[in-house]
Amino acid sequence: MVESDGVAKALPGDKRAGDAAQALTAILQTQYLRYLIIASWAVGLLGTVGWWQALLWFVLTLGAGSIRGVVEHKLSHRVDAGWGMIFPAVATITTAAWAIAPLMAWFSASAFGQALAIALIISGYVLVFAQLRSSPRQAIIISSPYGAAAAIILFSLWGTPEFWSMLGVLPFTVAGLFVLVTMTMLREQRIEAFQAHQAHLIEELEAARDKANAANDAKSNFLGVISHELRTPMNGVLGAAQLLSATRLESTQREYLSIIRNSGDNLLSLLNDILDMTKIEAGKMTFEVVDVVVEDLHRRITGPFEAQAEAKGLTFVSTFEGEIPAVVRGDPLRVCQVVQNLLSNAVKFTDAGDIRYVVRGQRISDQRVGFEFSVTDSGAGISATDLERLFQPFTQVDASSTRRFGGTGLGLTIARRMANIMDGDITVTSVVGEGSCFTLTVEAEVVEWARPVQAEAVEDEVEDVASLRVLVVEDHPVNRMILEAWMSTAAHVTATAENGQLAVDAAREQPFDLIIMDVNMPVMDGLTATRLIRDGQGPNAQTPIVVLSASARSEDHQAGLDAGADAYLNKPIDFGALAEMMSRVPGGREAVGRAALPAAEQSVAA
Repeated sequence: MVESDGVAKALPGDKRAGDAAQALTAILQTQYLRYLIIASWAVGLLGTVGWWQALLWFVLTLGAGSIRGVVEHKLSHRVDAGWGMIFPAVATITTAAWAIAPLMAWFSASAFGQALAIALIISGYVLVFAQLRSSPRQAIIISSPYGAAAAIILFSLWGTPEFWSMLGVLPFTVAGLFVLVTMTMLREQRIEAFQAHQAHLIEELEAARDKANAANDAKSNFLGVISHELRTPMNGVLGAAQLLSATRLESTQREYLSIIRNSGDNLLSLLNDILDMTKIEAGKMTFEVVDVVVEDLHRRITGPFEAQAEAKGLTFVSTFEGEIPAVVRGDPLRVCQVVQNLLSNAVKFTDAGDIRYVVRGQRISDQRVGFEFSVTDSGAGISATDLERLFQPFTQVDASSTRRFGGTGLGLTIARRMANIMDGDITVTSVVGEGSCFTLTVEAEVVEWARPVQAEAVEDEVEDVASLRVLVVEDHPVNRMILEAWMSTAAHVTATAENGQLAVDAAREQPFDLIIMDVNMPVMDGLTATRLIRDGQGPNAQTPIVVLSASARSEDHQAGLDAGADAYLNKPIDFGALAEMMSRVPGGREAVGRAALPAAEQSVAA
C-alpha cells in the first residue's frame, strides 16, 4: 500500500477524535488503490471458487467500498466530538465484506484454498495497519472482521492436527503486526521531532527577521536625526554664502564664494548618498537626467581641487581633448561625485608633482558621445596585487594610509557602482613609483554640439511682489537670522517664533500672508502647530504654510503635507526656490501648493 504522511488535527483534549482524523486522512489519500486490491483478491478467488462466486464477492465488496468512500468524504467535512466513533463503525462493517473472501477460499474444495485463506487474512491485517499506522487503536477495531474470520477457521479445525499448526501462525502474524506498528510509531515520532525542530527554527528565523526589521527601522530613524543635525548647520553656512553673494564682492572673493557654495552642494550630495545607502545596496538608486552644460560641470568638478593642489605645492592641469559637446543630458551630481572622488584621492595621495585631469570626447553619432574623465597623478603608484582589491568595500591599499589620511575605503566602491549604474565603468592603470591613472568612461545623449550663448547670472531675489507679512517659525537662531536678513532685502515684514506653541499663539493674534514652519522644535513641533492652526478658527486658518524639512526622506515630506502644509522646502534653504514660492503667495494656498521646484534644485537641496 502507498503510505501517507497526512495528519489531521484533532480537537483539543479529544484523543479519540484525533486518532479517527489521522486514520481518515490516511485512507482518503489511498482510497483509489482500494479498488485495485479488491480486483486482485477477486482474481485470487477465481482459482479456488467458481467464477460467479468470485464475481458476486467482487460486486459486493466494490459496493461496500464505494459506500465507505462516500461516508469518509462526508466525515472529512465534519469536525466534532462524535465523528471519531462513526468512522471506525462504518470501516468495520465494510471490512466484514473483505473478510468473507478468506472464508470462501477456506471452505472451497480447492487444494490451494486454505493457503489462500491464510494469505488473505494476513494481507488484510497488513493493509489495515499500514493505512492506519498512526492510529493503532483504530486499526485493531477496524481489522476485527479478519480476527472473526480467523476464529471461524480455527474453530473448524478443532480436534484435528492442523488446529495446532494454524494456532502457531497467530504469534507469527501478531509479531509481524507489532513490528510494523512499532516501526511506524518510531518513524512518526522522528517526523514529529523533526517538525518540532523545524517549527523552532522557523520561530528563531522569524525572531531574527523581526530584530533585523527593528534594526533597519532604528537605522532609518538614526539617519533621519543625523540628517536634521547635519543640515541645520549647513543651512547656516550655505544661507550665509547666498546672502554674501548678494553683496558687492571682488572677482577673487566671488570665486572663493563660489567654491564654498559648490563644496557645500557636494557635501549635501554625499549626505544624500549616506541616507540612500539602502537604495545603493539594493541597486535602486535613482539617477536624474537633466541638461548639463559641460563647461559648467567642468568648473564645478575642478573648482575645489585647484585650490587643494596649490596648497600642497602640486601642479593642477585640466584639459579637453577630442570632440566635446556643449550640452548633454545626464546626472551632473552623480558624475561630479564620481570624478571628484578620483580627484580627491589623487590630491590626497600625491606629495609632489602634478595632477592631470583630462576630459576626452568621442562622437559616437549625432545624438551620442562617449566621455573619458581621466585623472592622472604622480604619486607612489599601486602594485598589481593591490589593484585586485582596490574596489573592494572598506579596503585601502595601505592600512597605514587610514591613520594618515582617514577615510572608510568606501569611496571607490561607491564610485564604481555608480559608474556601472550609468552604464559606464572605472578603470585604472598604475606603475609603482610613477603614479596612477583612473578613468571614468560613460556615454551621454547630446543636446547641443555647438557652444550655447552664455546666459546671464540669475540672482536669488524675489520678483516684484508686494511686501508680505511672514511668520518665521525656527528654533535655530542662525537660521532665523538668515531668513530675516533675506526677507528684509525685499522689504518683507517678518515676525519670529522659537517653537510651535509660540507660533500658534502668534497666529491667533494677527494675520500673516505666509508662515514658514520648521518641523523639529522644542515645546511643540511644527507638524502639531500646523494642525492646530488649520483646525482653529483664527485669522490664519487658510494662510499658506511652507514647512522646512531637514530630512531627505519622502515620507517626512508627505507627513508635513498631511498635517496641513501647502509645500515644503529642504534645508539648506535654496533662496531661489523660496523666491519662486513667495511669488505665488498672492494666489493663495492653491497657488503655493502648485509650486514645484526644478528637479535639479530639488536634488541639490535635498
